[in-house]
Amino acid sequence: MKIDFAGRTAIVTGASSGIGAAYAKALAEQGADVAVLARRVQKLEAIAKECEAFGAKCLPVACDVTDEESIKAAVKQVADAFGHIDILINNAGVCEFSLLEDHTTAQWDKVITTDLTSAFLMTREVEPYFKAQHYGRVVNTASVGALEAGAMQISYFAAKGGILQVTRALAAELAPYGVLVNAIAPGVFATEMTNGMLEAEGSLVLKNCTCLKRFADPEELCPQMLLLASEENTYCTGQTIYIDGGLTSQL
Repeated sequence: MKIDFAGRTAIVTGASSGIGAAYAKALAEQGADVAVLARRVQKLEAIAKECEAFGAKCLPVACDVTDEESIKAAVKQVADAFGHIDILINNAGVCEFSLLEDHTTAQWDKVITTDLTSAFLMTREVEPYFKAQHYGRVVNTASVGALEAGAMQISYFAAKGGILQVTRALAAELAPYGVLVNAIAPGVFATEMTNGMLEAEGSLVLKNCTCLKRFADPEELCPQMLLLASEENTYCTGQTIYIDGGLTSQL
């Protein structure tokens, strides 16, 4: 099966590095025009050049997903530039590491707003475009942490658990309009956010908990993302796909 995104426009948040950058390039390689959203414009411009090398149009858009007005302006900019929006990849995310007694309200708010609230706000903004064309695909980034929480990351685990329910609720609400909503829950992948963790004490134990005995690269998430984001996906909605090297199967 060939997945063809020609004529489709995708928005990817958190696209300046890691999983978001991999997603943007994968979509462009398959023919989609892509709007890459993040705060670090210089990094976005570099990603845009890589996407354009595939022959796609790519629009770098400065957007702070913790700011509602910034989201509104970004979505309008994308719609004005491309004329339509077909795919939304809610990928922006951060993590704060600290014990409960040291976890500040500011840290909690930062993570919840970035990782969870932004998915709600972004989807709400693109919804009118999806409804008008009776078509849309949303792929949210969850985490294996939505199933298996632990110490030191309470706000992150809370946010990712929320993404599962947001995905289900949006799937139910938007299905009558031809919009399918799913989530991908990565295990441990080599990104800027996890850079320190992969070298930390205990990482070998975590690695050995996977069936494949290794961590992964962001590009290994792209095949499943592409399928969920495509028009070839006609019946999968409200689901979370765990891509974790078998980690959750062993817990």
